[in-house]
Amino acid sequence: MCRLKILVVEYEKKKALDIKKLLQNLGHFVSEITEDEEGAVKKMEEINPNLVLFNISLSGKKDDVKLADVIMNDYQVPVLSLTERYSIIKKIERKLTESLNYINEPVAEQDLQIAIEMAVDKHQTKKQFQEQQQNFMAILKSMGCAVMLTDTCGCIHLMNPIAEELTGWTQEEAVTKNLAEILSLVDKDTGILRKDLATQVIQTGVVLNLPETLTLIAKDHTEIQIGGNIAPIRDDDGSLIGAVVVFQDITQRKQTEAQLVRNAFYDALTGLPNRVLFLERLSQVFERRKRRNNENYAVLFLDVDGFKGINDTFGHSAGDNFLIEIARRLESCLRSADTVARFGCDEFAILIEDIKDLSDTINVAQRIQEALKSPIYIEEYKISISASIGIALSCSNYEQPESLLRDADMAMYDAKQQGKARYVVFNSQNLYQMNRRKK
Repeated sequence: MCRLKILVVEYEKKKALDIKKLLQNLGHFVSEITEDEEGAVKKMEEINPNLVLFNISLSGKKDDVKLADVIMNDYQVPVLSLTERYSIIKKIERKLTESLNYINEPVAEQDLQIAIEMAVDKHQTKKQFQEQQQNFMAILKSMGCAVMLTDTCGCIHLMNPIAEELTGWTQEEAVTKNLAEILSLVDKDTGILRKDLATQVIQTGVVLNLPETLTLIAKDHTEIQIGGNIAPIRDDDGSLIGAVVVFQDITQRKQTEAQLVRNAFYDALTGLPNRVLFLERLSQVFERRKRRNNENYAVLFLDVDGFKGINDTFGHSAGDNFLIEIARRLESCLRSADTVARFGCDEFAILIEDIKDLSDTINVAQRIQEALKSPIYIEEYKISISASIGIALSCSNYEQPESLLRDADMAMYDAKQQGKARYVVFNSQNLYQMNRRKK
């Protein structure tokens, strides 16, 4: 060990000189010997010693215990106490914030050197640990996600500020409480309160990814969707000593994902399913009928009569409101199991499931025609509306679901040709007439 600067605090001069000589023989620099507390504090500030060798007494007027505490905590310097009896040290430690380094008197030179080295090493280890702890806490506080640490019983030992913010609990309130009490998680799909997650990780020792169906119920009863994981914590020997929960608020992300899905499958203007979603549902019904031949369904293709003139006369904004009203009327004519979709501009497709025969589909077409008879008002103008509807039934021998949509479109075109404001059921004659028009 290199030469140390040591401050000796000893009230008996002869003993102080003996200690100084002993320390100098060991190669250490010994500062002036002080005989009172004020002198000790002053000397601390002057020389900044590496160690204070202190004969602490429990008797007399001098407040040695308080001085030792100041040296160890305020100046962060290790104290090595001289004592004649171990029992005196135990009484002193009850009044201190941390344990003392001590050596029994009378002091042998070799024993003193070992005691000094141990006191300095212990202090350096403590200092390094404190620095690591400070760095650890700084990292936790700077993280953008919530972190909670538990023991093997699932009781909370530490929370970072993000965890406090999301749960609504402060660390002081949460420490020693069970994780399930502070991190109240409900599966939104099942409505079940999940209390066993940390216990599961501690029992298995395996990292658990939190399902993204979990909702955190904060202290103020607000609900937050979270994502993250719970991992086991092990010591250097591999023994399990607790668990760490890392999570973050994913509410905004889930809302964005939901909006992206909606944009992909729903019409932005009317809120109806779009072509993509309609074809997906039609494919599902088509495949189901291949397994169950007794299930019948129909596709209706609808085009609003004269919409271009309305758009040109009153503008696109009025045209949009017009289409929104059409969409609402179409929805009112259908069952919840049926699907109405906007295909583009003034074209709509309707999927009617679980019908008995053609009459069920015709009834729907007639309800739609009736619903569209009521005029729509644009500014002070009363606009009469109608639609041409084509119908294709599943009873035909179709090989692809898109073929029904094609045939319903052909039948709708025939309805237009026959004078609009009517419906036409597709048959082979529709296809024959279409081929003639193409020629």
